Formats: sequence, C-alpha cells, structure tokens
Amino acid sequence: MLEVILKGHDKFYGVSDVVRMICGVPEELKDEGKVIVPEGPDIRLVNELLEYGRSVTYSEDKEYEFKGELLEPGREIKRSLYMALSDITSKSMPWGCLTGIRPTLVACEEEDAKALEEKYFVRPDKAVLAYETSREEQRILSLVPEESICIYVGIPFCPSRCEYCSFVSSDISHHMDRLVNYEAALEREIKTVASHINRPVAAIYVGGGTPTVLEEKEFSSLLDCIYSNIRITPECEVTVEAGRPDTITSGKLISMRDHGITRICINPQTMRTDTLLRLGRRHTAEDTVRVYQEATGMGFDLINMDLIAGLPYENAKDHVESTKKLIELAPANITVHTLYKKRRASISREQVMDLEKSRGELDMCVAESYELLKQAGYHPYYMYRQKDTGHGLENTGFAKDGTGNLYNVAMMSDCRDVLSFGAGGMSKRCFKQEGELYKHRVERCSTIKDALTYIERVDEMAEKKISFFSM
Repeated sequence: MLEVILKGHDKFYGVSDVVRMICGVPEELKDEGKVIVPEGPDIRLVNELLEYGRSVTYSEDKEYEFKGELLEPGREIKRSLYMALSDITSKSMPWGCLTGIRPTLVACEEEDAKALEEKYFVRPDKAVLAYETSREEQRILSLVPEESICIYVGIPFCPSRCEYCSFVSSDISHHMDRLVNYEAALEREIKTVASHINRPVAAIYVGGGTPTVLEEKEFSSLLDCIYSNIRITPECEVTVEAGRPDTITSGKLISMRDHGITRICINPQTMRTDTLLRLGRRHTAEDTVRVYQEATGMGFDLINMDLIAGLPYENAKDHVESTKKLIELAPANITVHTLYKKRRASISREQVMDLEKSRGELDMCVAESYELLKQAGYHPYYMYRQKDTGHGLENTGFAKDGTGNLYNVAMMSDCRDVLSFGAGGMSKRCFKQEGELYKHRVERCSTIKDALTYIERVDEMAEKKISFFSM
C-alpha cells in the first residue's frame, strides 16, 4: 500500500491528483493527515512543505527536492511528489506533474515550451502542444469582449446510451413525453431569464447530450425561442451540437440554416461501424458521411467532428484510420478526445487507464493523429484534460484557417461569464484578480441535474440565475 503523509500543509487535493495518475484511486484520510492507495507500491512517503516554500518528499532512504525555480505551494508539493513516485514506479507521465484541466493556463505564464519541460517535467511534444495552443487560445479569447456573456443551452438526452458514457440512464425513446416537457421548461427558463440580461452576447452553444434528439417540431420551437428572446447580433457565434448522425434529419438541418446557424457539430467518435454498433450507437460510418455531405450541401461550412482515441473494440490503427477519413471530408474543425472513465459509465477504470506502459499504443496513435492533422492544415486551438484519462492524455480541438470555436475557448478559460440554461448547467461569473493576467476569481451557480426535477422547479432555477447575474 502506498501511504503519503502530509506535513506542513493540507493540500490533499493536489496530493491525490498526483497519486491518482500514477498509482491508482486514492483515499484521503484527513483526520490522519495522509493519502493512501491500497493498490499502490508498498512504501511510506512524507510530502513536506518547508517554511521557505520549497517542498520535499522523502522515504526512509531517499529524498526528492527540485533545485530550480520556486513555485507556488500547490505546485511545489505536486512537483516533489511526482519526482518521488516517478522514480519509485519508473513511470513518467506525458504532462509531468501538471494535473489540472488547463495546462495551457500554465503555458501562458512561460516564454517558451522548454520551461514546461524544465519546471514541470512535461514531455517535449506535450510542452510544444501546450505552448502553441495557449497562444491560439489567447488570440481567440481576445475576440470575446470582456463585458460580453456566453450562453449555453443544454439538452441532457441521447437516443441511446454509449458504453463509455454515464450521461443518461435509459434510452430516451421510452420517455418521449419527458423530452417534450423538458423542451417546454427550457423555453420557459430562457424567456424568464433572457430579459434580465442586458449584456452583449458573444457566443451561444446548444449542447447536450444530443440536442437533435428533439423531434423536428420541438427542435425548431427551441431555436425560435432562442432567437426571439436573446439579442443575437451578426457577430455572435451560434453553435448547435447536432452530434449523433442518427438524430440529424433534413428538416432539422433546414431549421438550423433558416435560423442563421452556421456552426454545427457532427460527431462520429469513430469511423469504424463495428465499433459504433458495439458501443451502443445507432448509426454507421456511412451515416456520418451522408449527413456531413447533406449539411455541406446546404451551406454549412463551419462543421466540427469529434473522434475518441482509446475506444473499446478497436486499436491504435483504427483510430488513425478514422482521423484520415475525417481529414478527407475536410471539416473546418476536428476534435480529438481521449477516452476517460466517467463515474457511472459501464466501462471500467482498468479498461480506460494505461498505468503499466510509459508510452503505449494509445499515446502513439494520438501523436500520429495530431501529426496528420497538422500536415493537413489543422492547428490546435483549445485543449483540456480530465481525470482518469487513458495514459494521462488530453482532449485537443484542431481548426483550419483560424476557425476555432469562440464558446469553447471562452468557457474553458474561466475568464468570461457563462449563462447556462437547462438541467445540470453551470453558470459562472469571472472576476479579474489584482495583478493577474490569466487567472480570475470564479463564482458559480449550479442547476439541478435531474431533468424531471428541473422541469418541476424551472421557475426557481430561473430566479436563481436572475439573482446571480444581478449581484
């Protein structure tokens, strides 16, 4: 069993993050001042923060301390602990001791990629990725005025549940009455809150789940509500995550086009039909191509397509082949996600994680996909990480010709306010910190996750957001 004693600090969260990515799921024993991992290496470590701010991690016979530039305490304790665990287990992670969801935020603080390697042990290819992406994120963020607001409209339903997902509990086709009632409640919330928001809207994102799971009538009605109640200028970016090809009809595409929406997402996740069907998705790779061609034929020239690396039932070569097929279609954006363990997904953590290899198949296939995308004229424009992701990798959005999604960048930055409608949505306000260029103080306002409870209490949720944004 691995046992990490905290001394001179109480940063359990940071310690747990490091041990999780290298050794397994941690248990925080705060009363005893330690973090344990039952399946970890059999060793006892002390992770100490010294009075002058340096951190040292030591066992009975060895001590680990970084001798270079001093970092803030939270990063210091993670760095020395990473040094120890990496040495003890002979494992190095692609992102070194960086455990946060936004490595580009750290990259913004540095003058070059090399600093990420030297200070945080980030692997050279990931250091370059973070540095390049951070610069493009900042360029895109500059296009979103600080006084503006971004809006998210959430439809937390899908036509079926994928094996890797924990988002919905059952096939929505058995509960279509809930979907109709949910859409009506969503309209009610938008109408109630929108009139109280007197700020320019920079970007709107209709996401899910799968928004196009709505029938054509309800789908068109929702778009009518959005465009009737929210002041949408020609400069406002409006994205609809059409998502699953099996939910996208000609009528829904026409409705989006007629409302003026030009940016949509068509997300195959893989271009291998056998994988799709085994995962529980109800469409083929051919369906993806057909819908994509229909959309482009209607004039949609800003289309994002998602892929997931590390899916069950396929190998590295299959993912690379999917990347090649999307490149042939040439959408404006391609986003490469790495499979991660969602809390209630049926897939196990052991299936997702790659703790035994220093550079496994998943790692190499993601690197190859990135290289193919760059050769095809795509460039990384935003990136984030999630816990329990295969081999500690990341999710990266690529775009051609500077077409990156404003909403994605603004939302991930925690530098722009977001008003979120719908069950499970998280609204937030971001406040500048004195002397901080990239870090903001963030206040959040959550919405009930359960869709049925949201329907019953939608007026309460609306008033909560009115109050939150009037403070």
